[in-house]
Amino acid sequence: MFFASSDKNSGADAEAKAEVFLVKQGLVKRERNYRCKLGEIDLIMQHKDTLVFVEVRLRSHQGFANAAESVTIRKQQKIINTAQYYLQQHQLTDKANCRFDVVAFGNNGEPDWIKDAFSV
Repeated sequence: MFFASSDKNSGADAEAKAEVFLVKQGLVKRERNYRCKLGEIDLIMQHKDTLVFVEVRLRSHQGFANAAESVTIRKQQKIINTAQYYLQQHQLTDKANCRFDVVAFGNNGEPDWIKDAFSV
């Protein structure tokens, strides 16, 4: 599937495609588009005993950085803070093994799954 950059819903389409891809890999969806005062996490998945916070990236133009490289340190920190808030809200702070993944889509529309893309 190729995502047209003019499509307003291309980000949502990428998230839906990433969710389907991850479910096929054995992950279970917990939430999509989790939002709080600190930020947003595209997908929260369960992979065996690990809670996986997933950032979905879509790049139609790769001139500056590819989709995975576009997850800057600042964006990573925002995702980490949002994940910590999620864990607190669900009383999982001391109980959950966590990981931060990126599912990146480039021009070919195929997912590039980067497990453990960054850490706290």
